[in-house]
Amino acid sequence: MSCDLSLVFLGFASTGSLQTLRLPRSEISDSIVEKTAGRLSNITFLDLSYCGKIGFRALEAIGKNCKMLVALCRNMHPLDTAGKPLLDDEACAIATTMPRLKHLEMAYHLISTGSALQILSSCCELEFLDLRGCWDVKLEDKFLKEKYPKLKVLGPLVLDYFERNEWEDCSDFSDASEYLAWEFVAGELEDYYDDDDESYAEMWDDEGRLEQLELRFYEGIDHHEDAGGVGWPPSP
Repeated sequence: MSCDLSLVFLGFASTGSLQTLRLPRSEISDSIVEKTAGRLSNITFLDLSYCGKIGFRALEAIGKNCKMLVALCRNMHPLDTAGKPLLDDEACAIATTMPRLKHLEMAYHLISTGSALQILSSCCELEFLDLRGCWDVKLEDKFLKEKYPKLKVLGPLVLDYFERNEWEDCSDFSDASEYLAWEFVAGELEDYYDDDDESYAEMWDDEGRLEQLELRFYEGIDHHEDAGGVGWPPSP
């Protein structure tokens, strides 16, 4: 979406009751986020996955203004990061300004082990961390179990992951990891993954009756479908 439309949209999104905001694949910029972050103080869940025009400045503005934020999705597409050098500035911005995070997704980010450890040490309430495709991050299972026993880490290996020039089959999880999904209802983080089919169906029935204001924006068809026919699914 255009910059003008982004400003209008985020201006509407800054209503006091808004807690969930999803902007995957949008073309918002650092300057737009810096201008509007102060009006998003009640946001608890924010999805900025695949937004290629924002960087650490936007995340710093969000972290400094959105003190209630407990979940951030900042996944990238593997085709956007393949072959590029490491860049830890976004991870550092998250570590220094978002200490209350419980759920963080950073799939296919070009981050180092050091910046991942900085996030772990700074975000003490973190319960789920998605590092799929972060190939330079090396976290041993024994270390995670001993140091962060309540933390669930997904990746860096992924199922059908894109590495360099081909797709290969790998396990979705490290030995110490399991998938943990999240639902946000009235600003509260709740684990909704359940093996019981009846409970799962009831959850969707309840979700359909939610009165919570939630805004989503999806901009067109993923342009990566033209680059080999393989698309990366949106974050949960």
